[in-house]
Amino acid sequence: MFAHQLRYNEPYARYCARIGVTLSSLPDSWEGIVPVPAGAFKEAALSTFDAATAALVFETSGTSRGTSGRHYFETSALYDASLLAGFDRFVLADGARLRYFNLVPNPAERPQSSLGYMMARIGVTRGDGAAGWYVGGDDLLVESLEIDLQTAIAQGRPVCLAATAFALVRLLESMEERGVRFALPAGSRVMETGGFKGKTRVVAREALYATICDRLGLQRAAIFSEYGMTELASQYYDAPPASGRKAAPPWLRARAVGLGGETLPLGVTGRLVHVDLANRSSCVAIATEDVGARYDDGLVLVGRDADAPARGCSLDAEDLRAS
Repeated sequence: MFAHQLRYNEPYARYCARIGVTLSSLPDSWEGIVPVPAGAFKEAALSTFDAATAALVFETSGTSRGTSGRHYFETSALYDASLLAGFDRFVLADGARLRYFNLVPNPAERPQSSLGYMMARIGVTRGDGAAGWYVGGDDLLVESLEIDLQTAIAQGRPVCLAATAFALVRLLESMEERGVRFALPAGSRVMETGGFKGKTRVVAREALYATICDRLGLQRAAIFSEYGMTELASQYYDAPPASGRKAAPPWLRARAVGLGGETLPLGVTGRLVHVDLANRSSCVAIATEDVGARYDDGLVLVGRDADAPARGCSLDAEDLRAS
């Protein structure tokens, strides 16, 4: 896969060549695949095909320097297969057919949102046919959501509430102000994702989860935390729930790296590099500003180091834009 990307992803190949990695000097381990910084998607079309023919185009949030990056996918089939297999493995291990209520961008309004696309595909392929969307522009449609939750409860239909952490905080604060509580049907669950990137309000995760349990009538084990990003085609999940460990499907791996890009031992905290084989159309190895540590039983996220220099893997914008 790395060799394929060196052949056909020209900006990436130029970068790798500058640090001495070419088709004639391939690494002998997945840990040696040269990672591209996530921010590089803002500088060039990092694709192995003509980006103008992309089947899917997702945009990053643009919180850094006010610009957005773009991730191009040659086909939707591989992306769909990866997200559905991961979701089935970690969130739907019981095979439940749920009603999906989404507090994430509606793809009808924001087709560039990878999270919105993900939940739309899950709703169509794994849902009961009655999914709902409750983010309109910058507004959270609390009243509509509560009406639909009441309907699901009356019908005894288990639901999956998929939401960013920030949207959950807003929802729960509104419920608390009005003294609203629900007892969701057995089998219901919450998928929390997205954190508080770009937001001024931050709530401790365990405090947030305690409030979710209180207001929605759920057990802590019914809350699934997802970790993903626009630059990846696959996702991590808490497994088991409440464990604090992020697990991934077999085609997604992570390593924590030091300032020189070297792989750190298990249990040692560093910046995270992800290797995702579902990223066939772009770059399989992505260097992030997220900080964490690897363990035998999963990945532990510590936080985000927005000021960390991407030493050993930083891209020169001029190299990316060269013709």
